[in-house]
Amino acid sequence: MLPRKLFYAVEAVLYIAYNAGRGPISSRDIAGKQGLPPRYLEQLMQRLVRGGVLRGVRGPRGGYLLARERRRITVGDICEILNDEKDDQDIQGYNGTPLGQQVVHPVWDTAHHKMMQHLKDINLADLCEQALAGQIRKDSDERMDFAI
Repeated sequence: MLPRKLFYAVEAVLYIAYNAGRGPISSRDIAGKQGLPPRYLEQLMQRLVRGGVLRGVRGPRGGYLLARERRRITVGDICEILNDEKDDQDIQGYNGTPLGQQVVHPVWDTAHHKMMQHLKDINLADLCEQALAGQIRKDSDERMDFAI
């Protein structure tokens, strides 16, 4: 199972991709929808800016935009940027039992490799199409519903 922070980050980037066209989207808005503290999500978003997935826009109407086309950003890209290197080092430096070294570690490596390959095959455009097919409303659609 993926760490929760990766789930939140993928969901936030997908939210930006799905609602593209209405301008930059603030991390505060996304955090509110996800029920997260804004500071927590902001840290993830800044890492995604440094990793080239998002682009930050300053100012009162600022927020985040995709740094590349939706079809050029994969879920695997997001995971790689936010991967906690300390966790990997903990397993890589493991000097436990022969069972752990010779049996469990190779299984772990294979599972991780297969999962990352799968996530690299899924791009944001694919996920946006799934959302449209599932008739998930965009925020811009919700704002346009009004009666006169």
